[in-house]
Amino acid sequence: MSSKKYAAEAIGTFWLTFAGCGSAVIAAGIPDIGIGLLGVSLAFGLSVVTMAYAIGHISGCHLNPAVTVGLAAGGRFPGNQVVPYIVAQVVGAVLGAAVLYLIASGAPGFDLAKGFASNGYGDHSPAKYSLFAGFLVEVVMTMIFLFIIMGATHGKAPAGFAPLAIGLGLCLIHLVSIPVTNTSVNPARSTGPALFVGGWAIQQLWLFWVAPLIGGALGGIVYRWLSDEPHGEVTGTTSSK
Repeated sequence: MSSKKYAAEAIGTFWLTFAGCGSAVIAAGIPDIGIGLLGVSLAFGLSVVTMAYAIGHISGCHLNPAVTVGLAAGGRFPGNQVVPYIVAQVVGAVLGAAVLYLIASGAPGFDLAKGFASNGYGDHSPAKYSLFAGFLVEVVMTMIFLFIIMGATHGKAPAGFAPLAIGLGLCLIHLVSIPVTNTSVNPARSTGPALFVGGWAIQQLWLFWVAPLIGGALGGIVYRWLSDEPHGEVTGTTSSK
């Protein structure tokens, strides 16, 4: 049933947002034992790996509007399911951010002004990267992410390893791009924290929808052109579902 797929997407995106952003908000900055950039990158990758094995057979485990759009552009996902999937993903991300807020705000000194793992450019980029740099990195990273997903889930790829390739790919993306934008490549993940931070985070949110959606579509289209059998697929990404 479609409703179960939507529920799976919401649960999975909840986990990605809560675990990934939670690693940054709760665990990254603890003196002496904080997990830092490497730990946050691993957390985002592991959130995808764990959910891919848990719900991949139910919904395909997109967890990301850019992935859904990219798979549709690549001929792996029906167009009439794109909007419901995106709605489910955004709902899950907002719920994940809400639970994270309730937990994180229980610590002394908690302050939304510190960013709450929101994405940004210019003065709100971790290393003050420009709008152009932020736009370019989000397009390129999301494009490559879709390329990895399309290839790892192809029918001729080694069976059972797609979640690992995809999760490690997301980890690598974060290792490169956290200093630039705090890494989005996922409009839903960006929306959840931004709604709580408000102000600048809402004003800059447009970039983290536009750039990943463009990148996702490009990745799907390029892989569709490159692959001899672009429609080879695994459970959850087929154009027939």
